Amino acid sequence: MYQLTARDIRRRNRFCVLQAVYAAEGHTSRQEIAQATGLSFATVGNMIAELLDVGVLAELGYDAPGIGRPRARLAINPDRGTLVGVDIAETSIHFDLFDLAMTALRSVEIPVDPTATEPADVAELIIRGIGELTAGEADRVLGIGLSVPGLVEPEGGVSVFSPYWHWHNVPLKALLEQRLPYPLYLDNPLKASTAAHLWFGAGRDVDDLIVVTLRAGVGIGVVIDGMLYRGVTNSAGEWGHTNLVLDGRPCSCGRSGCVEAYVSAPGIVQTLRELAPASPLISNDDALTIAAIAAAAARGDLIACEVIEKTGHYLGVTVANLVNLFNPRTMVFGDLVASHLGEPLLEVTRRVAAHHAMSDPFEAVTLQLSTLPHNPASLGAATFALEGFLADRETFGSIAARRALRTTST
Repeated sequence: MYQLTARDIRRRNRFCVLQAVYAAEGHTSRQEIAQATGLSFATVGNMIAELLDVGVLAELGYDAPGIGRPRARLAINPDRGTLVGVDIAETSIHFDLFDLAMTALRSVEIPVDPTATEPADVAELIIRGIGELTAGEADRVLGIGLSVPGLVEPEGGVSVFSPYWHWHNVPLKALLEQRLPYPLYLDNPLKASTAAHLWFGAGRDVDDLIVVTLRAGVGIGVVIDGMLYRGVTNSAGEWGHTNLVLDGRPCSCGRSGCVEAYVSAPGIVQTLRELAPASPLISNDDALTIAAIAAAAARGDLIACEVIEKTGHYLGVTVANLVNLFNPRTMVFGDLVASHLGEPLLEVTRRVAAHHAMSDPFEAVTLQLSTLPHNPASLGAATFALEGFLADRETFGSIAARRALRTTST
Protein backbone atom coordinates (compact mmCIF):
# COMPACT_ATOMS: atom_id res chain seq x y z
CA MET A 1 0.00 0.00 0.00
CA TYR A 2 1.34 3.44 -0.96
CA GLN A 3 2.34 5.55 2.05
CA LEU A 4 1.96 9.32 1.86
CA THR A 5 5.19 11.21 2.46
CA ALA A 6 5.40 14.49 4.35
CA ARG A 7 5.74 16.20 0.96
CA ASP A 8 2.56 14.49 -0.29
CA ILE A 9 0.63 15.64 2.76
CA ARG A 10 1.96 19.18 2.42
CA ARG A 11 1.01 19.29 -1.25
CA ARG A 12 -2.49 17.97 -0.49
CA ASN A 13 -2.94 20.59 2.23
CA ARG A 14 -1.78 23.30 -0.17
CA PHE A 15 -4.39 22.17 -2.72
CA CYS A 16 -7.07 22.07 -0.03
CA VAL A 17 -6.34 25.61 1.17
CA LEU A 18 -6.26 27.06 -2.34
CA GLN A 19 -9.50 25.29 -3.27
CA ALA A 20 -11.14 26.97 -0.29
CA VAL A 21 -9.93 30.37 -1.52
CA TYR A 22 -11.35 29.71 -5.00
CA ALA A 23 -14.63 28.55 -3.47
CA ALA A 24 -14.93 31.84 -1.58
CA GLU A 25 -15.31 33.59 -4.99
CA GLY A 26 -13.86 36.85 -3.81
CA HIS A 27 -11.90 37.03 -0.59
CA THR A 28 -11.69 35.06 2.62
CA SER A 29 -9.67 34.79 5.82
CA ARG A 30 -7.41 32.27 7.49
CA GLN A 31 -10.11 31.52 10.04
CA GLU A 32 -12.72 30.87 7.35
CA ILE A 33 -10.32 28.62 5.44
CA ALA A 34 -9.60 26.59 8.56
CA GLN A 35 -13.32 26.20 9.15
CA ALA A 36 -14.01 25.20 5.53
CA THR A 37 -11.15 22.69 5.24
CA GLY A 38 -11.05 21.20 8.73
CA LEU A 39 -7.29 21.80 8.83
CA SER A 40 -5.69 23.25 11.92
CA PHE A 41 -5.18 26.99 12.04
CA ALA A 42 -1.39 26.44 12.21
CA THR A 43 -1.45 24.28 9.05
CA VAL A 44 -3.60 26.81 7.22
CA GLY A 45 -1.24 29.58 8.29
CA ASN A 46 1.80 27.70 6.97
CA MET A 47 0.17 26.93 3.63
CA ILE A 48 -1.00 30.52 3.18
CA ALA A 49 2.48 31.80 4.00
CA GLU A 50 3.89 29.64 1.19
CA LEU A 51 1.21 30.75 -1.26
CA LEU A 52 1.83 34.39 -0.37
CA ASP A 53 5.58 33.90 -0.81
CA VAL A 54 5.17 32.70 -4.40
CA GLY A 55 2.56 35.34 -5.21
CA VAL A 56 -0.38 32.97 -5.74
CA LEU A 57 -2.32 34.73 -2.97
CA ALA A 58 -2.52 38.39 -2.04
CA GLU A 59 -3.61 40.14 1.14
CA LEU A 60 -6.28 42.75 0.50
CA GLY A 61 -6.30 44.43 3.91
CA TYR A 62 -8.25 43.74 7.07
CA ASP A 63 -11.85 43.47 8.20
CA ALA A 64 -13.42 46.56 9.69
CA PRO A 65 -12.46 47.01 13.36
CA GLY A 66 -14.70 45.17 15.82
CA ILE A 67 -14.43 42.76 18.67
CA GLY A 68 -11.24 40.73 18.57
CA ARG A 69 -8.25 40.87 16.26
CA PRO A 70 -9.00 42.11 12.70
CA ARG A 71 -8.85 39.36 10.07
CA ALA A 72 -6.61 39.73 7.01
CA ARG A 73 -8.55 39.21 3.80
CA LEU A 74 -6.98 36.85 1.25
CA ALA A 75 -7.66 36.42 -2.45
CA ILE A 76 -6.17 34.82 -5.55
CA ASN A 77 -3.60 37.05 -7.26
CA PRO A 78 -4.72 36.87 -10.91
CA ASP A 79 -1.58 38.63 -12.14
CA ARG A 80 0.84 35.97 -10.86
CA GLY A 81 0.86 34.26 -14.25
CA THR A 82 -1.28 32.45 -16.81
CA LEU A 83 -2.31 28.86 -17.49
CA VAL A 84 -3.18 27.25 -20.81
CA GLY A 85 -5.90 24.63 -21.23
CA VAL A 86 -6.08 22.64 -24.47
CA ASP A 87 -9.06 20.46 -25.42
CA ILE A 88 -8.12 18.13 -28.27
CA ALA A 89 -11.22 16.77 -30.00
CA GLU A 90 -11.89 14.83 -33.17
CA THR A 91 -12.67 17.78 -35.44
CA SER A 92 -11.02 20.73 -33.69
CA ILE A 93 -8.59 21.79 -30.97
CA HIS A 94 -9.78 24.42 -28.49
CA PHE A 95 -7.30 26.58 -26.55
CA ASP A 96 -8.06 28.78 -23.52
CA LEU A 97 -5.74 31.16 -21.70
CA PHE A 98 -6.61 31.70 -18.01
CA ASP A 99 -5.24 34.04 -15.40
CA LEU A 100 -4.57 32.57 -11.99
CA ALA A 101 -8.12 33.38 -10.87
CA MET A 102 -9.17 31.02 -13.70
CA THR A 103 -10.81 33.80 -15.66
CA ALA A 104 -10.67 33.05 -19.39
CA LEU A 105 -8.63 35.79 -21.06
CA ARG A 106 -8.51 34.56 -24.63
CA SER A 107 -9.58 31.59 -26.76
CA VAL A 108 -8.41 30.07 -30.03
CA GLU A 109 -9.95 27.19 -31.99
CA ILE A 110 -8.24 25.39 -34.86
CA PRO A 111 -9.99 22.79 -37.06
CA VAL A 112 -8.41 19.36 -37.51
CA ASP A 113 -8.07 18.20 -41.11
CA PRO A 114 -9.44 14.62 -41.11
CA THR A 115 -6.76 13.66 -43.65
CA ALA A 116 -3.90 14.95 -41.46
CA THR A 117 -4.18 13.29 -38.05
CA GLU A 118 -0.76 11.73 -37.63
CA PRO A 119 0.84 12.64 -34.29
CA ALA A 120 3.23 15.09 -35.94
CA ASP A 121 0.29 16.81 -37.69
CA VAL A 122 -1.69 17.23 -34.47
CA ALA A 123 1.41 18.33 -32.54
CA GLU A 124 1.98 21.04 -35.13
CA LEU A 125 -1.59 22.32 -34.66
CA ILE A 126 -1.12 22.37 -30.88
CA ILE A 127 2.11 24.35 -31.14
CA ARG A 128 0.51 26.78 -33.58
CA GLY A 129 -2.55 27.30 -31.36
CA ILE A 130 -0.49 27.88 -28.23
CA GLY A 131 1.64 30.39 -30.12
CA GLU A 132 -1.45 32.32 -31.20
CA LEU A 133 -2.99 32.13 -27.75
CA THR A 134 0.05 33.35 -25.81
CA ALA A 135 1.35 35.94 -28.30
CA GLY A 136 2.85 38.89 -26.46
CA GLU A 137 2.89 37.26 -23.01
CA ALA A 138 4.56 33.89 -23.47
CA ASP A 139 6.90 34.60 -20.54
CA ARG A 140 3.93 34.65 -18.11
CA VAL A 141 2.80 31.06 -18.80
CA LEU A 142 3.18 28.85 -15.72
CA GLY A 143 2.14 25.63 -17.43
CA ILE A 144 0.05 23.98 -20.14
CA GLY A 145 -2.53 21.26 -19.62
CA LEU A 146 -3.76 19.13 -22.50
CA SER A 147 -6.91 17.02 -22.63
CA VAL A 148 -6.15 14.16 -25.02
CA PRO A 149 -8.97 11.81 -26.09
CA GLY A 150 -8.76 8.13 -25.21
CA LEU A 151 -6.45 6.35 -22.79
CA VAL A 152 -3.58 8.48 -21.49
CA GLU A 153 -0.58 7.71 -19.31
CA PRO A 154 -0.13 11.07 -17.50
CA GLU A 155 3.32 10.59 -15.99
CA GLY A 156 5.00 10.04 -19.34
CA GLY A 157 2.51 12.09 -21.34
CA VAL A 158 1.71 9.16 -23.63
CA SER A 159 -1.49 8.75 -25.66
CA VAL A 160 -1.88 5.03 -25.07
CA PHE A 161 -4.89 4.72 -27.37
CA SER A 162 -6.97 7.31 -29.18
CA PRO A 163 -10.11 5.92 -30.84
CA TYR A 164 -10.47 9.02 -33.04
CA TRP A 165 -7.23 8.56 -34.95
CA HIS A 166 -6.23 5.02 -33.88
CA TRP A 167 -3.11 6.24 -32.13
CA HIS A 168 -1.23 3.68 -30.08
CA ASN A 169 1.45 4.63 -27.54
CA VAL A 170 2.15 8.06 -29.00
CA PRO A 171 4.69 10.04 -26.88
CA LEU A 172 2.81 13.30 -27.37
CA LYS A 173 4.45 15.12 -24.45
CA ALA A 174 7.90 14.31 -25.81
CA LEU A 175 6.89 15.58 -29.25
CA LEU A 176 5.67 18.87 -27.80
CA GLU A 177 8.53 19.37 -25.33
CA GLN A 178 10.93 19.72 -28.25
CA ARG A 179 9.22 23.01 -29.20
CA LEU A 180 7.41 24.28 -26.10
CA PRO A 181 9.44 25.66 -23.16
CA TYR A 182 6.71 25.14 -20.56
CA PRO A 183 5.75 22.41 -18.09
CA LEU A 184 3.23 20.12 -19.82
CA TYR A 185 0.49 18.03 -18.18
CA LEU A 186 -1.57 15.49 -20.14
CA ASP A 187 -4.69 13.52 -19.32
CA ASN A 188 -8.00 12.70 -20.99
CA PRO A 189 -11.30 14.67 -21.10
CA LEU A 190 -12.91 12.48 -18.41
CA LYS A 191 -10.22 13.30 -15.86
CA ALA A 192 -9.96 16.92 -17.00
CA SER A 193 -13.70 17.60 -16.73
CA THR A 194 -13.76 15.98 -13.30
CA ALA A 195 -10.82 18.07 -12.09
CA ALA A 196 -12.68 21.19 -13.25
CA HIS A 197 -15.72 20.18 -11.20
CA LEU A 198 -13.60 19.29 -8.18
CA TRP A 199 -12.01 22.75 -8.11
CA PHE A 200 -14.74 24.98 -9.52
CA GLY A 201 -18.05 23.08 -9.79
CA ALA A 202 -20.23 20.58 -7.97
CA GLY A 203 -17.24 18.78 -6.46
CA ARG A 204 -16.66 21.68 -4.09
CA ASP A 205 -19.69 20.66 -2.06
CA VAL A 206 -19.68 16.84 -2.14
CA ASP A 207 -17.16 14.06 -1.59
CA ASP A 208 -18.78 11.41 -3.81
CA LEU A 209 -19.34 12.62 -7.35
CA ILE A 210 -19.66 11.28 -10.88
CA VAL A 211 -19.10 13.59 -13.84
CA VAL A 212 -20.70 12.27 -17.04
CA THR A 213 -19.06 13.58 -20.23
CA LEU A 214 -21.26 13.40 -23.32
CA ARG A 215 -19.56 14.43 -26.56
CA ALA A 216 -18.18 12.54 -29.57
CA GLY A 217 -16.92 10.09 -26.98
CA VAL A 218 -18.53 9.51 -23.60
CA GLY A 219 -17.26 8.50 -20.20
CA ILE A 220 -17.31 9.30 -16.52
CA GLY A 221 -15.02 10.81 -13.94
CA VAL A 222 -15.36 9.25 -10.49
CA VAL A 223 -14.65 11.09 -7.24
CA ILE A 224 -14.59 8.98 -4.06
CA ASP A 225 -14.12 10.63 -0.67
CA GLY A 226 -13.08 13.84 -2.40
CA MET A 227 -10.35 12.22 -4.53
CA LEU A 228 -10.31 11.58 -8.27
CA TYR A 229 -10.29 7.81 -8.82
CA ARG A 230 -7.95 6.76 -11.65
CA GLY A 231 -7.63 2.99 -11.38
CA VAL A 232 -4.44 0.99 -11.83
CA THR A 233 -3.76 2.12 -15.42
CA ASN A 234 -5.58 5.49 -15.36
CA SER A 235 -8.43 3.96 -17.36
CA ALA A 236 -11.14 4.23 -14.69
CA GLY A 237 -14.18 5.93 -16.18
CA GLU A 238 -14.27 4.21 -19.57
CA TRP A 239 -17.99 3.69 -19.01
CA GLY A 240 -18.66 4.53 -22.65
CA HIS A 241 -17.16 1.20 -23.62
CA THR A 242 -19.24 -0.92 -21.27
CA ASN A 243 -21.91 -2.99 -22.96
CA LEU A 244 -25.46 -1.66 -23.21
CA VAL A 245 -27.01 -3.71 -26.03
CA LEU A 246 -25.86 -7.26 -26.77
CA ASP A 247 -24.79 -7.51 -30.42
CA GLY A 248 -25.81 -3.87 -30.85
CA ARG A 249 -24.40 -1.06 -32.96
CA PRO A 250 -20.70 -1.04 -33.85
CA CYS A 251 -18.61 1.26 -31.66
CA SER A 252 -15.47 3.28 -32.42
CA CYS A 253 -13.51 0.98 -30.09
CA GLY A 254 -14.10 -1.96 -32.44
CA ARG A 255 -16.68 -3.70 -30.26
CA SER A 256 -20.45 -3.55 -30.50
CA GLY A 257 -23.33 -2.44 -28.29
CA CYS A 258 -21.28 0.01 -26.20
CA VAL A 259 -22.91 2.87 -24.29
CA GLU A 260 -21.02 5.32 -26.53
CA ALA A 261 -22.74 3.95 -29.63
CA TYR A 262 -26.08 5.17 -28.26
CA VAL A 263 -25.57 8.31 -26.13
CA SER A 264 -22.61 10.04 -27.78
CA ALA A 265 -23.18 12.72 -30.42
CA PRO A 266 -22.61 10.24 -33.30
CA GLY A 267 -24.83 7.69 -31.54
CA ILE A 268 -27.69 10.18 -31.21
CA VAL A 269 -27.34 11.13 -34.86
CA GLN A 270 -27.53 7.42 -35.71
CA THR A 271 -30.78 7.16 -33.71
CA LEU A 272 -32.18 10.03 -35.78
CA ARG A 273 -31.09 8.32 -39.01
CA GLU A 274 -32.84 5.13 -37.95
CA LEU A 275 -36.06 6.98 -37.13
CA ALA A 276 -36.05 9.34 -40.11
CA PRO A 277 -33.35 8.64 -42.72
CA ALA A 278 -34.32 11.70 -44.77
CA SER A 279 -34.71 14.10 -41.82
CA PRO A 280 -33.72 17.71 -42.65
CA LEU A 281 -32.15 17.87 -39.19
CA ILE A 282 -29.27 15.67 -40.34
CA SER A 283 -26.09 17.39 -41.46
CA ASN A 284 -22.48 16.36 -42.01
CA ASP A 285 -21.57 17.91 -38.66
CA ASP A 286 -22.75 15.93 -35.62
CA ALA A 287 -22.63 18.99 -33.36
CA LEU A 288 -24.90 20.92 -35.72
CA THR A 289 -27.27 17.97 -35.90
CA ILE A 290 -27.49 17.78 -32.10
CA ALA A 291 -28.23 21.51 -31.97
CA ALA A 292 -30.89 21.07 -34.65
CA ILE A 293 -32.52 18.23 -32.69
CA ALA A 294 -32.64 20.43 -29.59
CA ALA A 295 -34.21 23.35 -31.49
CA ALA A 296 -36.75 21.10 -33.23
CA ALA A 297 -37.74 19.41 -29.96
CA ALA A 298 -38.34 22.83 -28.41
CA ARG A 299 -40.81 23.48 -31.26
CA GLY A 300 -42.57 20.18 -30.53
CA ASP A 301 -41.17 18.24 -33.49
CA LEU A 302 -42.24 14.62 -32.91
CA ILE A 303 -39.15 12.99 -34.42
CA ALA A 304 -36.77 15.19 -32.44
CA CYS A 305 -38.71 14.47 -29.25
CA GLU A 306 -38.54 10.75 -29.96
CA VAL A 307 -34.76 10.95 -30.44
CA ILE A 308 -34.43 12.57 -27.02
CA GLU A 309 -36.80 10.01 -25.49
CA LYS A 310 -34.79 7.08 -26.88
CA THR A 311 -31.47 8.65 -25.89
CA GLY A 312 -32.76 9.34 -22.39
CA HIS A 313 -33.91 5.74 -22.12
CA TYR A 314 -30.44 4.44 -23.02
CA LEU A 315 -28.79 6.97 -20.71
CA GLY A 316 -31.20 6.28 -17.85
CA VAL A 317 -30.47 2.55 -17.83
CA THR A 318 -26.72 3.14 -17.68
CA VAL A 319 -27.08 5.89 -15.08
CA ALA A 320 -29.05 3.47 -12.90
CA ASN A 321 -26.12 1.05 -13.10
CA LEU A 322 -23.73 3.82 -12.04
CA VAL A 323 -25.96 4.77 -9.11
CA ASN A 324 -26.08 1.14 -7.96
CA LEU A 325 -22.32 0.69 -8.35
CA PHE A 326 -20.98 3.93 -6.84
CA ASN A 327 -23.79 5.34 -4.67
CA PRO A 328 -22.77 8.96 -5.46
CA ARG A 329 -24.22 12.07 -3.87
CA THR A 330 -24.21 14.00 -7.16
CA MET A 331 -24.02 13.19 -10.86
CA VAL A 332 -23.18 16.04 -13.21
CA PHE A 333 -23.89 15.84 -16.95
CA GLY A 334 -21.79 18.04 -19.19
CA ASP A 335 -20.30 18.80 -22.59
CA LEU A 336 -21.80 18.98 -26.08
CA VAL A 337 -24.82 16.67 -25.76
CA ALA A 338 -25.82 17.84 -22.28
CA SER A 339 -25.42 21.52 -23.14
CA HIS A 340 -27.70 21.22 -26.20
CA LEU A 341 -30.31 18.67 -25.10
CA GLY A 342 -30.18 19.80 -21.49
CA GLU A 343 -33.16 19.42 -19.17
CA PRO A 344 -35.41 17.54 -21.65
CA LEU A 345 -32.79 14.78 -21.89
CA LEU A 346 -32.15 14.83 -18.14
CA GLU A 347 -35.87 14.57 -17.39
CA VAL A 348 -36.17 11.32 -19.36
CA THR A 349 -32.91 10.06 -17.85
CA ARG A 350 -34.19 10.66 -14.30
CA ARG A 351 -37.46 8.87 -15.00
CA VAL A 352 -35.82 5.80 -16.51
CA ALA A 353 -33.01 5.67 -13.94
CA ALA A 354 -35.55 5.83 -11.11
CA HIS A 355 -37.24 2.74 -12.54
CA HIS A 356 -34.01 0.72 -12.87
CA ALA A 357 -31.89 1.86 -9.90
CA MET A 358 -32.15 0.63 -6.34
CA SER A 359 -34.49 2.97 -4.51
CA ASP A 360 -32.32 4.11 -1.58
CA PRO A 361 -29.21 5.00 -3.63
CA PHE A 362 -31.35 6.79 -6.21
CA GLU A 363 -33.17 8.83 -3.59
CA ALA A 364 -29.78 9.95 -2.25
CA VAL A 365 -28.37 11.17 -5.58
CA THR A 366 -28.90 14.47 -7.36
CA LEU A 367 -28.73 14.49 -11.17
CA GLN A 368 -27.83 17.91 -12.54
CA LEU A 369 -26.43 19.69 -15.57
CA SER A 370 -22.97 21.23 -15.47
CA THR A 371 -22.91 24.91 -14.56
CA LEU A 372 -19.23 25.52 -15.29
CA PRO A 373 -18.79 28.77 -17.23
CA HIS A 374 -16.06 27.41 -19.52
CA ASN A 375 -15.33 24.40 -21.67
CA PRO A 376 -14.90 21.79 -18.88
CA ALA A 377 -12.12 19.88 -20.66
CA SER A 378 -9.94 22.94 -21.28
CA LEU A 379 -10.68 24.34 -17.81
CA GLY A 380 -9.77 21.00 -16.27
CA ALA A 381 -6.62 20.75 -18.38
CA ALA A 382 -5.57 24.19 -17.11
CA THR A 383 -6.35 22.94 -13.60
CA PHE A 384 -3.82 20.14 -14.11
CA ALA A 385 -1.27 22.83 -14.97
CA LEU A 386 -2.25 24.70 -11.80
CA GLU A 387 -1.85 21.53 -9.73
CA GLY A 388 1.53 20.92 -11.36
CA PHE A 389 2.68 24.42 -10.44
CA LEU A 390 1.45 24.00 -6.86
CA ALA A 391 3.26 20.65 -6.59
CA ASP A 392 6.55 21.94 -7.99
CA ARG A 393 9.31 20.79 -5.63
CA GLU A 394 11.77 23.45 -6.71
CA THR A 395 9.40 26.36 -6.05
CA PHE A 396 7.69 25.24 -2.87
CA GLY A 397 10.52 23.09 -1.53
CA SER A 398 12.88 26.06 -1.49
CA ILE A 399 10.25 28.22 0.21
CA ALA A 400 9.63 25.62 2.91
CA ALA A 401 13.39 25.32 3.46
CA ARG A 402 13.83 29.10 3.72
CA ARG A 403 10.96 29.37 6.17
CA ALA A 404 12.37 26.54 8.29
CA LEU A 405 15.77 28.25 8.28
CA ARG A 406 14.25 31.55 9.39
CA THR A 407 12.32 29.77 12.15
CA THR A 408 15.35 27.94 13.54
CA SER A 409 17.58 31.01 13.38
CA THR A 410 15.26 33.19 15.49
